[in-house]
Amino acid sequence: MRWLVLALCVAGCRADPIPPERRFPAGTGFTPRQIEIDGTSIRYVDAGRGPPVVFLHGLGASMYTWRGALRPVADAGFRVIAFDNRGFGFSAKPRRGYSNDDYVRLLQGLLDSLGVGEAILVGHSMGGQIAAEFALAHPERVRALALVAAAGFGIRVPVLLRAARWPIVGSLASGLRWRWVTGRVLRSTYAGPSRVTAEDVDQYYAPVAEPDYAGVVRGVLREYRFATLPGRLSALRVPALVLWGDQDRWIPPAIGRRLAAEIERVAFLVIPGAGHALQEEAPDRFNEILLEYLRHGLPRIPEDLALSAPARRLIN
Repeated sequence: MRWLVLALCVAGCRADPIPPERRFPAGTGFTPRQIEIDGTSIRYVDAGRGPPVVFLHGLGASMYTWRGALRPVADAGFRVIAFDNRGFGFSAKPRRGYSNDDYVRLLQGLLDSLGVGEAILVGHSMGGQIAAEFALAHPERVRALALVAAAGFGIRVPVLLRAARWPIVGSLASGLRWRWVTGRVLRSTYAGPSRVTAEDVDQYYAPVAEPDYAGVVRGVLREYRFATLPGRLSALRVPALVLWGDQDRWIPPAIGRRLAAEIERVAFLVIPGAGHALQEEAPDRFNEILLEYLRHGLPRIPEDLALSAPARRLIN
């Protein structure tokens, strides 16, 4: 009987992904394009005129995570570039190529291909870590950083994703590509889970439903290291805005303070009532802070970056 209930649950939880014509950026005025970078077909948008601002999404996300920011930033007089990183969204999903260095090299190739010499990098979670690592490796290519709930000092993820690192269990855990799992993980990134809409789940679920996605999860969690930045960020010479949600359960604010404390030219700001996906959960406040930074630089230098005990059970 238990197996019958489980089978019915599995059948009920599977769902057809939204068709291509509904996938972001459909209906936004942005045009998705494809480009070959470092042997990988990358899906991206490139719009607006002015100083380039490049948006990097986090683990399991896509450029949809920046849906509330791209138009306001473009309308404010900036060139906006957002892309689905290797393995995510609707970019190619090879079996390998998910190390930190691989992602830094891919970003370099993207900038080169789009004729961008120097850019402002805005990165969320894993994307924030990639942005910081790129700035350390190529300081001449980065004008400024905005690190949004950035990884780099470790990241706390749901047990299903942690289990995907284990040799045997991982093949099962990363195969749980059901819409309800996508919704559950997405809601865990919000302080207020009810703010996640059905459309949000649909947009996140569509790439997860692709057959190669399970291999991407295993590849990233096998090759990528989420704690490479401690002791290195003092070498940054560009200004960095560090933004955090005060109810972030994936990477607690104490970790954000610790990260910011290593950077010489930094402002650490917290958005109340927001979780890990603060740019999605509190888009108006996020855009207000980001646009102020893009136009006028760091809003302030914090006087006190005193830290509480770092969170435990972080993926290294």
